[in-house]
Amino acid sequence: MTAINHPEKKFDPDHQLRLLIRLGSHLTPIRCGVVHPCEPGALQGAIQSAAQALIEPILIGPKARILATAQESGLDIGGLEIIDTPHSHAAAERAAEMAADASLEALMKGSLHTDEFMAAVVAQPRLRTKRRISHVWRFEVPAYHKPLLISDGAINIAPDLMEKMDIVQNAINLAHILGNPMPRVAILSAVETVNPKLTSTLDAAALCKMADRRQITGGLLDGPLAFDNAISLKAAQIKDIESAVAGQADILIAPDLESANMLGKQLEYLAGACISGVVLGARIPLALTSRADNANSRIGSALLAKLVAHHYRTHKP
Repeated sequence: MTAINHPEKKFDPDHQLRLLIRLGSHLTPIRCGVVHPCEPGALQGAIQSAAQALIEPILIGPKARILATAQESGLDIGGLEIIDTPHSHAAAERAAEMAADASLEALMKGSLHTDEFMAAVVAQPRLRTKRRISHVWRFEVPAYHKPLLISDGAINIAPDLMEKMDIVQNAINLAHILGNPMPRVAILSAVETVNPKLTSTLDAAALCKMADRRQITGGLLDGPLAFDNAISLKAAQIKDIESAVAGQADILIAPDLESANMLGKQLEYLAGACISGVVLGARIPLALTSRADNANSRIGSALLAKLVAHHYRTHKP
């Protein structure tokens, strides 16, 4: 096997965003509820996503605060619909109701806590499916030769084996929507051998067997793999790992939320990666961003929600 990493190539985040947006350029914007956009970043993200023809934003939250935020930030929201609610909790509930009524095709988190946002979605039975809800990050990393999906760094704290099965399947499904028909999935642990003292290695081995038995479909799984083996062919070769996934992973599945979250933020803040993310497993996609995320991240997350929403028009989740 020959390494195909090209870290020497110039990395342009804005160019990467333009390439990502092109994936949905042939699709019409989707009606998206922007929940509690009461901070400049959240409001600007909605406006910029609309300018890129990704979404038709419906602003849901305290109208006076939204208007004040727009005025203080110099943002023009004159043409946008606002659904007035008294506070963030009510905004999340109203957004979930509208999504359940099919008047919205996606939701975007604004300036409220993730727990509050997700609680309203989970509490709405018409938005639930048989599959576990999970979050998938998409990264463009300067030192890696292709996009990486990482899950789950936002929703499931300590997933058990069956929950990991859904986490893997959701990530594979997103890869399919993004145009990869057979993504290579690395199930991560600290080591690349099965060790009964490390539950993550047992889960990794079980997930690979579940894929063999078609309990997980559409991807090529291997694990346990340590992070270096998953993304570096050289590291895999040194350790004599024969694998169709090692060094070529499209998807990284972390053992738990803590490890996925730290891995993702390290790639963003130390490696300069471009980041976007979406929640799958509900009947609509959820664009889930951090309050610290920049505009490109919010736009990228809106693009992912747009692609998933259009996919759901013909493939009901």
